[in-house]
Amino acid sequence: MAGTGVLDQGLRAYMLRVYNWMASGLLLTALVSYGIANSGLINSLYPLVQNSSGAMVRQPNILAYVLMVAPLGFILVMRFGVNKLSTTQVQAMFWAFCAVMGASLSNIFLIYTGASVMTTFLTASATFGAMSLYGYTTRTDLTKFGSFLIMGVIGLLIAMVINMFMNSAPLQYIISGFGVLIFTGLCAYDTQRIKADYIQFGSRFGQDIAGKRAVFDSLQLYLNFLNLFLFLLQFMGNRRN
Repeated sequence: MAGTGVLDQGLRAYMLRVYNWMASGLLLTALVSYGIANSGLINSLYPLVQNSSGAMVRQPNILAYVLMVAPLGFILVMRFGVNKLSTTQVQAMFWAFCAVMGASLSNIFLIYTGASVMTTFLTASATFGAMSLYGYTTRTDLTKFGSFLIMGVIGLLIAMVINMFMNSAPLQYIISGFGVLIFTGLCAYDTQRIKADYIQFGSRFGQDIAGKRAVFDSLQLYLNFLNLFLFLLQFMGNRRN
C-alpha cells in the first residue's frame, strides 16, 4: 500500500509537470502570435502587395514559408537527438519551438477576427480538458484505438497535400471535420499512454530522464491541442472582410 501511495504521488507530480510545460508552451505561442500580428513585425512576414486587380493584399514572403516549415525541424532534432541533448537543451528547444510556432501562426489574426480566435481557443481548451481527463481516469484500454488514430493522421496529411492542388472548399471542410475527431481522440489516447508509461517505467526514471520525458510528453499534448484548435477554427472562425 505504501508503494502504491508513492506511485500515485509521483504520477500526479509528473502529470502536473507535463501539463505545466504544455500550458506554458501554448501561452508563449499565443503571445508571440498575437504580438507579431498586432505590430509592425507582421509586415516582415506578410507584406502588403498589389494584386492583379489593383487591390493591396498581404502575401507571405520567403521568411514566412521558412517559419511554417521550421517547427518540423525542431521536432525532428528533439526526437532523434534526445540521447545527445541535455535536459536544459531539450527545454530550450521546446521554448524555441513554441516561439517559432507562434510566429508561423501569426497570420490567423489576419484571416480571422480576434473574438472568434479566442472563442475557438476556449472551445478547444474545454474539449482537450474533458478528453484528457477521460483518458486519465477511464479504465477502458484506448491502446486499440491508437493505430487507427495514427492512420487517420497519415490520411489527413495525404488529403491536405491533395487539396493543396485541388483547392476544394468542400474537401477542406471534410478534412477539418475528421481532423477534429482524430485529434479529440488523440487527446485522450496520449494522456492514457503517458500515464501508463509512467506507471510501468516511472520507478526507473532518473531526474535527467524524467526532465526530458516530461518535455516530450508535453510536446505531444501540445501538438494534439494545437491541431484540434486549428481544425476547429475552420468551422468556428469568423473571417475578416
